[in-house]
Formats: sequence, structure tokens, C-alpha cells
Amino acid sequence: MNINILVDYLILSGFASLGINYIIRNIARNYNVLVDLPDKSRKFHKRPTPLTGGIAIFFSLLISGKIYIDINDLNDFIPLFSIMLFVASFFIIIVFLIDDAKGIKPAYRLIAQIAAAYFVIHSTGIYLENLGDLFGFGEIYLGVYGIPITIFCVVGVMNAFNMIDGINGLCAGSALVMMLFTGVASGFIFDSMLVLLIGSMAGFLVFNLQVMGKKRAVFLGDHGSNFIGFLVAWIAIHCSQMESYPINPMTIVWFIAIPLLDCIGLIISRTLKGLSWAAPGRDHIHHKLMQNFSPEMSLFIILSFSTIMGLFALFLENNFSESTSFYGFGLFALMYYLIFHFKYRTLEVRTKYV
Repeated sequence: MNINILVDYLILSGFASLGINYIIRNIARNYNVLVDLPDKSRKFHKRPTPLTGGIAIFFSLLISGKIYIDINDLNDFIPLFSIMLFVASFFIIIVFLIDDAKGIKPAYRLIAQIAAAYFVIHSTGIYLENLGDLFGFGEIYLGVYGIPITIFCVVGVMNAFNMIDGINGLCAGSALVMMLFTGVASGFIFDSMLVLLIGSMAGFLVFNLQVMGKKRAVFLGDHGSNFIGFLVAWIAIHCSQMESYPINPMTIVWFIAIPLLDCIGLIISRTLKGLSWAAPGRDHIHHKLMQNFSPEMSLFIILSFSTIMGLFALFLENNFSESTSFYGFGLFALMYYLIFHFKYRTLEVRTKYV
């Protein structure tokens, strides 16, 4: 697939997403379903906002994917991985739509995440088998531990992207950075429908970032952030484990460093304080940045830094060993936690976002 065709499909999926987001958000508003109401404790948007972004992205991907398949006469050549990923994603969306509408206990959410991850593993045979040469002593093969570690990683990434969905554009923007870097660096974007997913998410961001006005804003909802995290996890696993996509697993970890480190740091800090890691709170990286910056500037800082780290990860992959990348990431993680622990631990969030 050449660059011109990529751009064509990007535009196709983007316009499909714009239309579907507009239709579904209007249905939600007119029937007062899946609408997030502002409150004074932690939701600072000023008007009721539809939580329809995730389902709109899914249907945009489905429709543009069908057009892509028909145009290229690929109905008999759809990869099993793509089919099973769609099926599992639909399950995730249904479960977490219920969560958005009525609420689900954290234990049931976790069970759903594990079930979806295992379904993809069982139906495709794809899972983490080789972590690469992380320590410099040879490649690490997981053997019988591959499946449980894969499930743990998928669930972890889903929760990381769900947790970081605290300001407009951050969850989808972080996922777009990862997908673009992974897709281009591995070549996955040139022989898959990844470009359609990117276009569908870009169409959502037009509404989420309120480009068309605050009255037309749309949020992802828990179903959307879990759906995006699920896709990010499986794109990472698929590309890092297939010989046809030459990219190191550690490099992809750099691409999702901010959501991942934010999630791990939050779980550790809340556990030490005797708090539930699943409880809502305002102790994420974007909340800490909003002590000094606007929500828009905080978003810009995080996504810019993620992009710089992505470029740095590719520099490491092309010029150094995997172990150098691994130890470098460990050093970066330590600096990240020290900075945000000591600089921001006693300050309170003062900036409210809309």
C-alpha cells in the first residue's frame, strides 16, 4: 500500500467518523442516554456531554473497513487476527457501555478484560512468547508463562489508557502516537487496516477537542478508553511477536511510556496509602501538570513528550542493543517518579477544565 492510498483511506475513515460521531452523539442527547453530567467533585465540564466516542470509533472502523475490503476484493482474505480482534472489541464495548450507563463492580470489569484477552489468545494463537534480549544475556522466551503474562499486559494497558482519560484528547491522542510510531516503524500500517483506525480516532478527536464547538463535544466513556487500550495492547503484541514486523518489544513500551508509568505509579502510591487503585481521583500526571498549565497546554506537553520519547526509542533501536533500551527505560522511569513525587506531592490541583 503506497502513501497516496494510505492518505485516501485516512480521509475515508476520518469523514466516516465525523458523520457517525455526529449522528450517535445526537441520539444520545435527544434520548438522554450515555450522557455525562458535570459535578463539583472531579468532573469539571460545564454541560452534559455524550459518552459516545468509543462506539462511534468502532462503527466508523467497521464501516470504513467494509468499504476497504470491498474495494480491494479482500472478503476471502481477512486475517483471523483482525476478525477475532473485532469480535473481542465488540464484547468490550458492550460490557463497558453497561458500565457507562449503570456502573459495574471493579471485579466484573476485570473479569471482562481477562475474558476478552484470553479469547484473542485462544482464537488466534498470538501471545507474548519472546520479550527480546532485555538484560543483555540472550533473548527471554516465556514458555508456559506466555499466556498469563500476555493477559496481565493486555489488562494493564487497558487500565492504563482508561486511567489517563482525564482531559480531552489525552487517551485517544496517546494511542494515536503509539499507533503511528508502531505502524510506520514496523511497516504494519502498510499492510493492515491500522490507517482506518487512525482516521476513525482522528474524526472523534474533532469532537472531543471541541473543534466544532463546545456544544458538540463528545467523550470516550469507559467503553471507549477500554476499547482503545485493548487495541493498543494487541497492536503492540502482534507487531512485536511477528517476524514480518521488525520492531523490538522494548521499543513499543517506550511508545506507551506515559500512560503505563502513570498507571503503575498511581497503583503503587494508592496502595501505600491504603486506597483503592480503582477509585476515581485527581492524582494523575495530567492533573499534576494542570497545577501550572491549562488543560490544553498539559495535553500538548504530554503528547509532545510522548513523541520525543518515540523518536528516542527508534534512535535506540537503530543504534544500540535492546538491553540498552531496557536499562534506559528503567532510568527514565526512576527520574519520572522522582520528579512527580517530590515536585507535586504537596500541591493541589487548582485549574478546572471544560
